[in-house]
Amino acid sequence: MTETRVESADEQRAVELGSLEAEMTRLGAEGAMEILCRSLSGVIGLAPFPPARASARFGCASIEVEWASPEPAPAAPAAGAAAAVEEEEPEAEEPHEVRAPLVGTFYRAQEPGAKPFVEVGDAVVAGQQVGIVEAMKLMNPVVAEVSGWVTDVVAGDGERVEFGQPLVFLRPGGQE
Repeated sequence: MTETRVESADEQRAVELGSLEAEMTRLGAEGAMEILCRSLSGVIGLAPFPPARASARFGCASIEVEWASPEPAPAAPAAGAAAAVEEEEPEAEEPHEVRAPLVGTFYRAQEPGAKPFVEVGDAVVAGQQVGIVEAMKLMNPVVAEVSGWVTDVVAGDGERVEFGQPLVFLRPGGQE
């Protein structure tokens, strides 16, 4: 007679964690961190804007990404204020900051000596690559979240950058 044993959810989780711990041990610290960072970079790369915070852990593996809450829509003006709004001159649109998606080294071109991805005055479209951040020997593309024109490249080629540091400024405009 064969006895069948059904594992509880807690027992299944313990087995999964044990196999994960075994795999992390097999890879070693550098290999495990490389996989975690690549996964974190992939998650961040899929988002329409950079996260407010991101972290990767090694002990039993963990990736955490925290997104900023979207800004509330501006309230509609009152009927009496509508006429005053029409008389005001339109404000210049604030420049958009393309920020470092992670800590690493910023490069303006695909390789040394190559033409930079963008220069001041270039038109860019949303999703266009404007640079690279190298982290743990992985080249992570830096892309523009909005269409517009490059007004400044504030990070130098080969400069060490921090997460969220402004790299390129864009003046948003109709390139969609």
